Amino acid sequence: MPDKPILSFIDFKLNFDTFDGVYQAIDGISFDLNPGESLGIVGETGCGKSVTAKSIMGLLPSPPAEVAGGGIWFDGRNLLKEKSSTLKSIRGNEISMIFQDPMTYLNPVFTIGKQIVDVILAHQKRGNHGRSLTSKQAFQYGMELLDKVHLPNPRRQMKSYPHELSGGMRQRVLIAMALSGQPKLLIADEPTTALDVTIQAQILELISELREQLNLSVIMITHDLGVVATVCDRVLVMYAGQIVEDASIKQLFNNPSHPYTRGLLQAVPDPAKPNKKLKGIPGALPNLLNPPIGCRFQTRCSSASEKCTRMPALNKIRTNQKVACWNVGTT
Repeated sequence: MPDKPILSFIDFKLNFDTFDGVYQAIDGISFDLNPGESLGIVGETGCGKSVTAKSIMGLLPSPPAEVAGGGIWFDGRNLLKEKSSTLKSIRGNEISMIFQDPMTYLNPVFTIGKQIVDVILAHQKRGNHGRSLTSKQAFQYGMELLDKVHLPNPRRQMKSYPHELSGGMRQRVLIAMALSGQPKLLIADEPTTALDVTIQAQILELISELREQLNLSVIMITHDLGVVATVCDRVLVMYAGQIVEDASIKQLFNNPSHPYTRGLLQAVPDPAKPNKKLKGIPGALPNLLNPPIGCRFQTRCSSASEKCTRMPALNKIRTNQKVACWNVGTT
């Protein structure tokens, strides 16, 4: 895999200015994403997964969201320094995003074809595809995209309204729209949450297939460790706005090293052990208006010590694994 990352977060910090004070949503995260790599970001609700994704896309309103430090570099450009017009040309054309509830993002009064054609023509105006499509050609391209995401009878689907399609079909439409600008990076924010288990597996298989076909880099935002095991090469475990573990899939499941990561895995049912008693993580996420000094997990951690009142760095402990914890030995 190439040495030069397509995406880099460097000590990125993001706050929300609220009536109660400054909410420290993201606190100095750093990571790289290589071309063609699939990266999962996991953690419980409120840990900062979706905020991280929306920061890449420039979708957080300012105010209340305010960058407090660091940078987000994409393909050699700091997205935080780019003009709004430049971000619009990048969004959809070079970076696309799939959201979790397709009915929220599809207009119920327009046909699927109308919405796909509008997206294609909008990306064409802002993008760098080197071609100009007529509405008729955009309609044909839309059918090609629906065929690529394995929707049967694309011409009929183009004439359908969102309510006439199943949840899985609507999610495929959103994936087709996301691909219409020929992006380099695809961000999927909980793309299977609203779907049943069988359809979830089909959508994950589709994303893996498209990633391989189109050499896409993928960021998968999820709370489901089963999802990352299916489609990701590497995983970031986030807790309270910080990255606590960065590991390959193999290392994450074979050698989970941060107490929070181990807690997440212990809470996942094992089909091979139906009688296994699941363990929950005691306590709750800290209040990020006034977070703990040092490790933010210390109030819930059975291994916490006096050292945990100082912030641990995200250090490499073995090949393809970094952990932010004072009580993990280096091997």
